[in-house]
Parts: sequence; structure tokens; C-alpha cells
Amino acid sequence: MEEAVIRRVMPNSIEAEQSVVGSMLMDKDAIIAAAEILNKDDFYHNQYGTMFQTMVDMNNAGRAVDLVTFQEELRARNVPAEVYGIDFIRELLEAVPTSANIRQYAEIVKDKAMLRNIIRTTEEIANQCYAGTGETEDILADTEKKVFELVKSKASKDSMPIGDVVVEAIDRISAAARNRGAVTGIPTGFKDLDYKLSGLQPSDFILIAARPSMGKTAFVLNVADHVALKEGITTAVFSLEMSNVQLVNRMLSLESGVDADKLRKGRLDGSDWAKLLEGADNIAKSHLIIEDTPGISIGEMRSKCRKMKLESNLGLIIIDYLQLMSGSGRSSDSRQQEISDISRALKQLARELEVPVVALSQLSRA
Repeated sequence: MEEAVIRRVMPNSIEAEQSVVGSMLMDKDAIIAAAEILNKDDFYHNQYGTMFQTMVDMNNAGRAVDLVTFQEELRARNVPAEVYGIDFIRELLEAVPTSANIRQYAEIVKDKAMLRNIIRTTEEIANQCYAGTGETEDILADTEKKVFELVKSKASKDSMPIGDVVVEAIDRISAAARNRGAVTGIPTGFKDLDYKLSGLQPSDFILIAARPSMGKTAFVLNVADHVALKEGITTAVFSLEMSNVQLVNRMLSLESGVDADKLRKGRLDGSDWAKLLEGADNIAKSHLIIEDTPGISIGEMRSKCRKMKLESNLGLIIIDYLQLMSGSGRSSDSRQQEISDISRALKQLARELEVPVVALSQLSRA
């Protein structure tokens, strides 16, 4: 007995799509509101996507959008006559309860588009698994990347027009001028450094290199302490050299002001205990995340950071230190090339998550 073929229609709401387009035709403000949420590809029915994009383009060009101008523009774009016919458009307008609910209509369309994207993505992943041609680790990494992109796309828009980019750049310059050189990024707590950099900027990849025992870890722990405890910004410290307990011991000394040697030997007096407990309470309540997986790979780190970004609004990533990370697992010409690849991946991570990444690098004593 042959199995019945089940034909499923992809998720969509023709009523919501009609209401979006009809509202836009009735109210200029609805065009602006819809354009903030949707793009042409979010529409399941092509004719409504075409109508949406046409009105957005007309509005962006400063042209009036009404029944006459809209029909004329569709005709000029060689859109099939059945789309801009007067009867079709009148039925469209009559189907709209009220343009006041444009955002709700648009969100319905967006949600249906998201469901379709999830279906397509999972089908692609399933096909990769069935093909069995790639490494399992690569498939997992690709799966995670695709799912993360889906989550980000919920609120993301298409590429910004150059005019909008220029406006944003001018706005930032104006804000800096109003602040008279004040820090525009994340303050490090080091005034001279903040003056030079204007703080740690989103998407920056900063490499701090020095020979062993030159104070690299102490420096970034001071930065982490200031950013997480004083600024209240979620900070992830990937400690590959020390365990999380060892790292917290150093931060306890930093935060409490009690000498690290006293903490190691347990030689504390009454006032030391009071300072220590206060410092411990501050750290426990802070936005600090310590990850001490030995030899963590760039893939694992990327996965953890994406999760932190989604769940905790990650604002800063610190890595101590670069040479202790593992690469992709593929054979490489040299360890130097592998470190170069890791550095490139960290820069990409900073761009993807729009957070500064600070990595320490160990130089040879020679």
C-alpha cells in the first residue's frame, strides 16, 4: 500500500498580508511603521510583497501614495494588471478593519516568515545530515550558526542604505562633540587609556601582547572588575591559564584591597575579613562570567558567547590567553598559522556580536 503524500502549505496569513498593504495605502504613517518591521521577502504572496515594496520606495522618494499614484507606479514597474486593477485594490481596502493596527498585522506577517525560515533551515540541516559528507563538528557549527542567524534576524533589517549610514556617523560625531571628548565606548577604568581609545568600542578586536610575568592578566582583571562591577556590563572572561577559583581569588584581592599573599596564606585579621566579605558580595552580584575550560576551541568559545549574548546581553569578551586556545581541529601547516586563524575568527566574532574582544598574547622571552 502506497503511502499518502502529504502536501503542506508553508505558514502564512493572507489576511494579515492584505491588512498590511491595505493599511499602507490608507495611511502614510502605516508605511513607515510597516517598513520598520518588514521587508519584501517576508511576504508569502508575491503580489503583496511587490505592493509593499512599491509603496515603501515611493514614500522614501518623498512621493505621495494614494490610489491613483500607486496604480500608476505599479503600471510603470510592469506589474501584472490583475495586481493593480481597481477592483482588486478596492477589495483590499475593504478588507482592512483599521490601519491603527498596522504593527500587529506586520508582526503576524513577520512571525509567519520566521516560521518559514525555520522550516527551510531545518530542511537544509537535515539534508546535510543525510548526505553524511561533512565532519560532525562542522555540521554542528553550521547548525548553530544558522539558528543564531535566525534569532538575530527576528530584529534585524536589510543592509543600511549609505545615506542612513552617513546620518548615523554624523550623529555619533555630534554626540562626541557634545560630550567634549568623553568616553563613547565601554570605560576601562584607566583614564589615560580611555582618553586614547574613548573606551572599548563595539566590534573592536584588541590584542595585548607581552612577555610572561609582565602584568597582562592583572591588567585585564582590573578592566573586567571595572566593566562588570562598576559599569554593570556583562563581561565574559575566558581563563585558559588559571581555574575559575584562582581567578576569583585574584579578583577578591583586587576588589577588597586585601593583599593577595594574605589570602593565599589565610593570614587575615578582623578588618581584612570585613573587606573580603564585602568584596565577595560585590563579585557574586556582578555581571561577570568566568569560563575556565582548558584549551577551549574557537568553535566552543563562539557557541558560548552567542548564548551569553542572547541570554545576558554580553558586552565584553576577555581571553587569557590566545596561545592556549585550540584551533578548528583540522591539520594546519604550523601552530603560527593556527593562531593566525584563531585571531581572525575572534575578529569575526567581535563583528558578529558587536562587542569588543580583548585577547592576551604571550611573547617569547627570547
